Amino acid sequence: MNELNYITHQEIIKNFTDIKERIIVAAGKADRDPGAIKLIVVTKKFNADAIKPILDLGHCDFGENRIQESFNKWPNLLEDYPNISLHLIGPLQTNKTKECLKIFNTIHTLDRLKLANALDKEINNGGVSKKIYAQVNTGLEEQKSGILPKELDRFLDDTKIMNSFHVTGLMCIPPVNEEPSLHFSFLKKLSDKYNLKDLSMGMSSDFEKAILFGSTSVRIGSGIFGTRG
Repeated sequence: MNELNYITHQEIIKNFTDIKERIIVAAGKADRDPGAIKLIVVTKKFNADAIKPILDLGHCDFGENRIQESFNKWPNLLEDYPNISLHLIGPLQTNKTKECLKIFNTIHTLDRLKLANALDKEINNGGVSKKIYAQVNTGLEEQKSGILPKELDRFLDDTKIMNSFHVTGLMCIPPVNEEPSLHFSFLKKLSDKYNLKDLSMGMSSDFEKAILFGSTSVRIGSGIFGTRG
């Protein structure tokens, strides 16, 4: 896990405060309530020492990409900061669902029916139901996880029969070489079509555009902690 060699706690706090202010400004431009936009601070590859300044400000929502890294980092922090809400924003293997449900409050990356069935089974076996988003591959990228838009209708129908959870929102990661607004607009149309209220979209470089298109959760890491090594 990386140490922060180039950014101080004071800089982390300043960056965090600046992001919060930019969210307020972007929400105002979109005529939206900034309180309806959740800031998920993405802490992958950053250690507890880097995270604590933001925890001490009272922030509760944090995102991680990997199950093992999360278990190495968060259990001790959860003892000291019990109000933390953890968001899985990276891919999930079906054999990791039990571990995932132990530590994460929200899963943003449900991307296939096999995984939905595994989550349903684990929750029914005594796990706690979680908030779950379907990840949509809006760019039709072969190397990227996510449900293809043309398959979303059937996927959502298939998950409706599960009694342990319901998909409440959609998530996307736009292709790096394309205008993100096109993908945010498309995901918003899909969320309206299926009456899903939550939209997880927007990262450090494009979250203000995502807010204009209705994002309810923005995922920001490097904009707060600096570039990962």
